[in-house]
Amino acid sequence: MLTVEQILAAQKAQVANLFDLSAKALTSVEKLNELNLQAAKASLSESASHAQAVLNVKDVQELLALQSSLLQPLTEKSVSYSRHLYDIASGITAEIGKVAEGQASDAQKQFVAAVDSAVKNAPQGSESAVAAVKNAVSTASAAIESVQKAAKQASSVAEANFQAVAATATKAAAAPRARRG
Repeated sequence: MLTVEQILAAQKAQVANLFDLSAKALTSVEKLNELNLQAAKASLSESASHAQAVLNVKDVQELLALQSSLLQPLTEKSVSYSRHLYDIASGITAEIGKVAEGQASDAQKQFVAAVDSAVKNAPQGSESAVAAVKNAVSTASAAIESVQKAAKQASSVAEANFQAVAATATKAAAAPRARRG
């Protein structure tokens, strides 16, 4: 049975986790806003210089060369922006995952403690029921650990795939430039 002190301690921990996650979420929003502001400033500056370059074009050949020369940097910048965006998102996701894992672990420990307490107070002749409950708790714990491990592996695979796609996009955009050069 939970005591008032245990309930208060759990509530305090929950409130602390809430404020900690809120602060981390705000930090991620700040990073996202900073990234978008930098991208907007760079885009404005590049648009101005591109417009100036277009105004200085003398013929169609020069215009086509100018347009094609802008594709590679644009692709690289898009990939870079996506990487930064992914880093921000994966950072906050990892933080949320840590908190969720910690809470699940704490809840599991409390549940096991409650089961152990109930087992100690179980009446005579209930040994088979107690064994079944312990077995169920053990199986559930193993299942939770397995799911957490699978989620971490999926996250790692997704990150590796993202990195591979980003590298492929950068190489694909560089290929036309290499052929022209």
